[in-house]
Amino acid sequence: QVQLVESGGGLVQAGGSLRLSCGVSGSIFSIGIMRWYRQAPGKQRDVVATITSGGFTTYADSVKGRFTVSRDYAQNTVSLQMNSLKPEDSAVYYCNADLRIGPYKPLEEYWGQGTQVTVSS
Repeated sequence: QVQLVESGGGLVQAGGSLRLSCGVSGSIFSIGIMRWYRQAPGKQRDVVATITSGGFTTYADSVKGRFTVSRDYAQNTVSLQMNSLKPEDSAVYYCNADLRIGPYKPLEEYWGQGTQVTVSS
């Protein structure tokens, strides 16, 4: 069974850094766009960063200049380097990816289980 497995969340002081990673577990044919979302309590889940199969990246305005998304194409992983963290960055962070599990299969959207990031002031 194909899954996205996240790691790297935790508690950090404001101004600190964390790095989140997400890997694909199981056999797949190809990966399309990979994304990071976050959801704070009582708020909707919002996209934070995206990276295409060609390496093109986009960021939410609130994290531009502080967060960097990257991919390891050999390992089928996506990472999110988060610097200069603020208390308002506290949320559950979710990995999301469009995966093709076979050569004649359509791209399907998968979600990770989420990892908590807490930034203390």
